[in-house]
Amino acid sequence: MTSELIWGFAFFAGALARLVARLSGWPAVVVLLASGLLIGDAGLDWVQPEALGGGLESLVGLLVSLVLFDGGLNLRLAGRDLQRAVLQLVLTRGLLGLAGGALLAHELAGLSWPLAWVFGAIALGTGPTVITPLVQQMRLVPRLSTVLEAEGLILEPVGAVLALLLLQLALGDLSQWDQVLPLLLLRLGGGVLIGSLSGWLLVLVLERLPREAEGLKLQLSLGVLFLLVSGTQVLLPEAGLPAAVSAGVVVGLGLKEESSSLDALIAHLAQLAITVLFPLLAADLSWGELSPLGWGGVSCVAALMLFRWLVVQAGSLGLPGLSWGDKLMLSWVAPRGIVTAAVASLFALKLDAAGILGGGTLKGLVFLTILITVAVQGLSAPLLARRLGLVESDLEAALDASPGLAAGLEQQPGGEQVGALEAAE
Repeated sequence: MTSELIWGFAFFAGALARLVARLSGWPAVVVLLASGLLIGDAGLDWVQPEALGGGLESLVGLLVSLVLFDGGLNLRLAGRDLQRAVLQLVLTRGLLGLAGGALLAHELAGLSWPLAWVFGAIALGTGPTVITPLVQQMRLVPRLSTVLEAEGLILEPVGAVLALLLLQLALGDLSQWDQVLPLLLLRLGGGVLIGSLSGWLLVLVLERLPREAEGLKLQLSLGVLFLLVSGTQVLLPEAGLPAAVSAGVVVGLGLKEESSSLDALIAHLAQLAITVLFPLLAADLSWGELSPLGWGGVSCVAALMLFRWLVVQAGSLGLPGLSWGDKLMLSWVAPRGIVTAAVASLFALKLDAAGILGGGTLKGLVFLTILITVAVQGLSAPLLARRLGLVESDLEAALDASPGLAAGLEQQPGGEQVGALEAAE
């Protein structure tokens, strides 16, 4: 099959999956993943992503950076309680999640300790490519959806950088454990600094363009983003991901919402990226990579999902305003996404090239984690949210999406509010 036909199948499968999700009410990420399995090695074998060559890795990296940039644009951590909740959860997961994931991968899935630590780092990322569409589709209340999205945006790049350093340690490119932390801080800090500076410069340019130049603003934003990510990757490997997030945060805070529709344009492109990436990466998975793991792999993923409950309990100690239902919801929603899959595929190739056994097992365990968490949590999370009363009503969702509408309704008598809402819709 030609590369053009592969891309055509991937786009069509993703678009058809979106349609099926819309008509059925199923979570889109679950249907997208199933469509990739159907057209790929594990199903009809119509699409072979490896036929696209080495350029696929670069393109996936740029599209993932677009999704992370979009997440940064919309990240709003207003309020000290919310900021504290995100900080505590991220720090607790960074420490306990890494150690717990490595232990479970070694004991239950049989990975060697060096590769188990790599898996623990990869599994830290609860991908925004999955979290964001999931919480939006099930209309999770803002206080919890913001925490989940912020956790994914922060830990996704941190986990990718840390996993690369631990892989270098396993390959012998790094000789000592004490080299990992300084390099981690250098790459994360460097990525955040370069991304923040680029975002600030982009804001200065965009603010001087007229309101009607939305197309030009979009083109400039994408040009700066892709150059930023690729350039940062050359200087500091894997630092392009934190650079994309930090640039998005700076642009989102710097641009006034009423003066630009850039957020909406970027969001549509990010959804398109997710639509094609999920089927394409899932198509690369074969059952032969999963079957050697057996029940050990399944039990590892199940234990990892349950272990998150303990991590969330520890990370929420002393936090005001979180009920037991909130904590249960935060504990259950942790699907892994595209960045996790891309990193695992790349690492497996590097391990095979170095002649180190276990690369296929590592990739298989990561993809098994993606399959189980997306399917089980993606299908059950909306039901759990409704059962716990954590779903926004139509009126609340409309007010969150339109601050101007909220201000107008405050001035309306009670009977006129419904009419105002209907008019806005």
